[in-house]
Amino acid sequence: MKKIFKICQKNEVDKICRFIQSTFQKQKLSKVIIGLSGGIDSAVVLSLLAKALLPHNIYPIHLPYFKTDLKILNLLIKSLKIPANNFSVINIKKPVDEIVNICHCEKKSDAVIIPSEVEGQSRIRLGNIMARTRMIILFDQAKKLDALVCGTENKSEHLLGYFTRFGDAASDIEPIQHLYKTQIYQLAKYLKIPREIINQPPTAGLWNGQTDEGQFEFTYKEADQVLSLYYDQRKSLKMIIKSGFPNVKIIIKMMRNNQFKNKTPYII
Repeated sequence: MKKIFKICQKNEVDKICRFIQSTFQKQKLSKVIIGLSGGIDSAVVLSLLAKALLPHNIYPIHLPYFKTDLKILNLLIKSLKIPANNFSVINIKKPVDEIVNICHCEKKSDAVIIPSEVEGQSRIRLGNIMARTRMIILFDQAKKLDALVCGTENKSEHLLGYFTRFGDAASDIEPIQHLYKTQIYQLAKYLKIPREIINQPPTAGLWNGQTDEGQFEFTYKEADQVLSLYYDQRKSLKMIIKSGFPNVKIIIKMMRNNQFKNKTPYII
């Protein structure tokens, strides 16, 4: 399986940069907005944008719900020669909490929202509101600057349906959606992304201590191998189970349950 996921980093970077440049040329635009979460995907995409475009045309926006340490993000932006004035930090807690209270995601109106204490459907709704609030801000700033919004979704997230429709999945261009999460790590090392970003567990930042793999109950490493066998190689579920992966049924179930996200809106 290792050979399947091994990529030539230089060729991949060159291919993606050509794609980015071609897209902006076709749209006759030069500026780009990107939501910078502090995770590996957005860091890799930001680095690719800095290679493909002029740094002064790149506008990263950090949109935290919780208080975050900006030290690593500032270092990353500085290393890519993106002007510090281009980097914005907008805390989304106030608008998110207001929407949560209006929609009664919690039991009481005007409640203090503590994401780690929100459960079940309310937790999903809260996460969706966070993602869609970020989307509103990113697209508003893109309109202001006459820019494209660059997404940071990878193939693993896309196939698993681990995204919010009209939220983090909303973008004008997706440079890494063809790459599995394990391949993103290869690019990150090649692009010299700070070790602190590479080593931290992937998270959607929905509550303190939340991680993707903690929610999944399986790892990206296992998911990528199962998804590649099932989606790319069209192997049967029975054959994949025989390969010895312990969470095949859970992974495929998540993929199937979320397939509707890639099929809507339904049309005649």
